Amino acid sequence: MKIQFIGGAGAVTGSKTLIESNGMRILIDCGQFQGIKPLRELNWEPLPILPSSIDCVLLTHGHLDHCGWLPRLVHQGFSGKIYCTAPTAAIAKLILLDSAKIQEEEAEQANQEHYSKHEIAEPLYDVAQAEAVFPKFRIVKPNHPVALDAEISAVFTNAGHILGACSITLEIENKTLVFSGDIGRDDDVLLFAPTKPQKADYVFLESTYGNRLHPDSDVLVELEAYINNTFDKGGTVIIPSFAVERAQTVMYLLWQLRKANRIPEVPFIIDTPMGISVLDIFMDNRSWHKLNETDCRDMCQLFSFISDYQETIQAVFDNQPKVVIAASGMLTGGRVLTYLERYITRVETTVIIIGYQAEGTRGRKLLEGAEEIKIRGKYYPVQANIQEVQGLSAHGDQADLLNWLSELKAKPQKVFLVHGENQAADELRIKIQEKYSFDCSVARMGQVFET
Repeated sequence: MKIQFIGGAGAVTGSKTLIESNGMRILIDCGQFQGIKPLRELNWEPLPILPSSIDCVLLTHGHLDHCGWLPRLVHQGFSGKIYCTAPTAAIAKLILLDSAKIQEEEAEQANQEHYSKHEIAEPLYDVAQAEAVFPKFRIVKPNHPVALDAEISAVFTNAGHILGACSITLEIENKTLVFSGDIGRDDDVLLFAPTKPQKADYVFLESTYGNRLHPDSDVLVELEAYINNTFDKGGTVIIPSFAVERAQTVMYLLWQLRKANRIPEVPFIIDTPMGISVLDIFMDNRSWHKLNETDCRDMCQLFSFISDYQETIQAVFDNQPKVVIAASGMLTGGRVLTYLERYITRVETTVIIIGYQAEGTRGRKLLEGAEEIKIRGKYYPVQANIQEVQGLSAHGDQADLLNWLSELKAKPQKVFLVHGENQAADELRIKIQEKYSFDCSVARMGQVFET
């Protein structure tokens, strides 16, 4: 058996792990690279193997960094099945369509305004190529084995993180391989705690927050303070949010604050068409989260939902104080950029960062104190108040990741750390070796492991 790390190694994007066994090729996740330019450029590079030679894809969850390269894979010849849970399939469809539309729009704008270095800017994939992925989805039930062939089976188990997210256990060549996917938090506001593996010969564990602990702080108190301080100055609060899960979590928390009259009655705006669609998926998959139907409906009544871009423009130029939740979470694209173009230069504005910010993204630059940011070819001075609420991350921290390994009944032969920047992964490696004495190493991009 041969295992190759094609993406998501030494970085938190582009997750792709290839398993080859007895002539069969299985790809765990097929993510798009985000962040710094050298990573983004990898999206245009061919895989080290022909996509047509891959038999199937197993998808841990629907975030872009785990499913966003599927349109390229299919366009380049992949004709197999894509196995995932029902919420993951629904979310992946939304994410891929949204990604394709954004890329088409940005390519068109770059061509109109001539700020691309290419003579003709092209999208990584278009809407038609995204839609070509959908017929290949095959829905699996969690905790039910799926036969991939006569001798290989897979089981999907709840990983928290986002709706439908799973870890995947692969039984192959009399060995048990466990791929964590992205691990959620043990105390998530909306989602159930991740299921811990009991047995594994080889573990492939994410390490996004491998070198940090989430603060033991009250996120409601933090949000309350930032929002009220901003409103006292007559300003607007902008919350860049991942449309899946984080937007719904922030909605829930704002609803709690407003119910308790801890923040004033101002416009609360959800400006992410995909995030609005995800609410329907929430309603249809209530076994995956903690909210009942009444809670979902009452929460939604607080918010104005914007789908049409003309409504976005109206909201942008409405100067009354408001709270805006808009995608994307790392400020790499989407509606939030339209708000930032107008509000980032205002001292009364507050931008609240609530999720992981990959290296090279606008969100990371803002957290690192950038004095200006580039949006659609133009530079804007950063005058707004930039705050971070770390307690809202959808990723488990170092303690959560260590705890996820705690129920293994025997030592695995090897633990590989993936989906993390090198420093975070290496610090987690040290902690795992100290606590469990497991043989543990940080996966390298392009590395091939044979067993």
